[in-house]
Amino acid sequence: MSVAYVVVTVITIAANAGIAIADFAKAKFVLANSAEVGLPQSWLPMLATLKAAGAVGLAVGLLGFRVIGAAAAIGLVLFFAGAMAAHFRARVFHNIAFPCAYLAMAVASLGLVITQR
Repeated sequence: MSVAYVVVTVITIAANAGIAIADFAKAKFVLANSAEVGLPQSWLPMLATLKAAGAVGLAVGLLGFRVIGAAAAIGLVLFFAGAMAAHFRARVFHNIAFPCAYLAMAVASLGLVITQR
């Protein structure tokens, strides 16, 4: 297991766990962003659950179950690609760096998990 894989994946886990907690707590910035991109507030618990599941799956992958880690990374890549699409659809670009950063972390985690021996 490479150091890069562990470091990048731990950062991705922490970021996704943190934003999932903010989603569950319905933090002001989460509600504002959701409204701006046209996302119903009723979707927040499910989206938070998906982010949390991705974080847990990545952690399980670090524990040696690489297939689960890879599946979690794929799920997060798809999730944040959807978030980017929502921002583009709504033409909300002033804060697009956030879903882009989460997407980049998920892609990096996926790339690293599939290259591990």
